[in-house]
Amino acid sequence: MLRDTLLSGDTPRGKALSIILALILVALALAPFLFTGTKPLTVAAKICIFVVLVVSYDLLLGYTGIVSFAHTMFYGIGGYGVGLALYSWGPTWGIVLAGTVIALVASLALALAIGLFSLRVKAIFFAMITLAVASAFAVLASQLSWLTGGEDGRTFRVPEILRPGFTLFEVGDVKFTGRFISYYIVFFGAALLFFTVLRIVNSPFGRVLQAIRENGFRAEALGYRTVYYRTGAVVLSALVATLAGCLNALWLRYTGPDTTLSFNIMMDILLMCVIGGMGTVYGALIGATLFVLAQNYLQALMGSASEAMAGLPILPVLFHPDRWLLWLGILFVASVYFFPSGIVGRLRKGEG
Repeated sequence: MLRDTLLSGDTPRGKALSIILALILVALALAPFLFTGTKPLTVAAKICIFVVLVVSYDLLLGYTGIVSFAHTMFYGIGGYGVGLALYSWGPTWGIVLAGTVIALVASLALALAIGLFSLRVKAIFFAMITLAVASAFAVLASQLSWLTGGEDGRTFRVPEILRPGFTLFEVGDVKFTGRFISYYIVFFGAALLFFTVLRIVNSPFGRVLQAIRENGFRAEALGYRTVYYRTGAVVLSALVATLAGCLNALWLRYTGPDTTLSFNIMMDILLMCVIGGMGTVYGALIGATLFVLAQNYLQALMGSASEAMAGLPILPVLFHPDRWLLWLGILFVASVYFFPSGIVGRLRKGEG
């Protein structure tokens, strides 16, 4: 009963999928205790943040059938909202809240404007409009260097309890530092947003979005104002992406165009969504985990493989770590080819 309530009745529906999701969740929940060093914790935090980003984008693409290229703009608004507030007004929790509220209000206004004025056009034109708006915002963030720091971005201080040098208490050899606290704010914040979106897509509102995705004209004929529902999806997706940007700013203690507004991040989100499985929610968790792990560890694995194959013809050259991007691309092309409905879709079909 508790599981059905937490998952809004949308269970993984598959033993293999349930095991994989449970392993990922446990690894993320216990990351500070399971892994040593700074990099593994940073990778785990990045996975949590990208899970939120991907699940918010899936609300648009997978559940409503809307292609948008402005998602990183809302992610950037969240990062800049919190970052610039802390940079300008000081490192207090009140300022964090103020920056978050300002970012949410700005995202709400932009999302409403984009939705109401752009969703009446055909899908490809809407995608182009969002791309133009996102590009303009990125240029604006780079040009207003007196405010945003330009291409260099802004480094800022966070509340004392979140600083790496702060120690809350010790249990044996384990110190509960500010880094631990920052990580669990990111983890629990991401979990809350994930289950919130899961609830949204399984609500009557979410069912209407899926009906619009399948046949917008039929949904309109049944009496649903599709423009309003689509605009609602854009707004909700934007607000969740904004909160992901806020979490990212608190974790990095830095905000800048490369970490939030880059078009490469938009492409990464799209890839994670497709690889995990569009219109599944759980696909965001699997897609983000696989992609971020590959980004951070594939090169090192290839280096080890190349050394192990020393003396063999061709293979050491093929698996040279400098070629990791090539193999990353091959792996993703293969995953899309063999899992056209995403990993979650394939696992559910295999169990069905």
